[in-house]
Amino acid sequence: MYKTVSETAKDISMTEEMVLRYIYEGRIKAVHDGEQFLINSAQFETYHEQLKQIKKEIEFWRNTPIPEDIDVKDED
Repeated sequence: MYKTVSETAKDISMTEEMVLRYIYEGRIKAVHDGEQFLINSAQFETYHEQLKQIKKEIEFWRNTPIPEDIDVKDED
């Protein structure tokens, strides 16, 4: 499914200017139809999967208690 720059920016939480910059740099593939850029949204499936995985890892890290250090020595 092809989306416009503004729709893509909303989907991937970026500004429209950043999406356009990435298009010009070749980091986002797009087609220009004479009036606007159209972006195939399938190229972001991996991005969304990785983002979900990172969010899970961060949540796990936040909920993991800090273990007591068995090598702590009182040096007073």
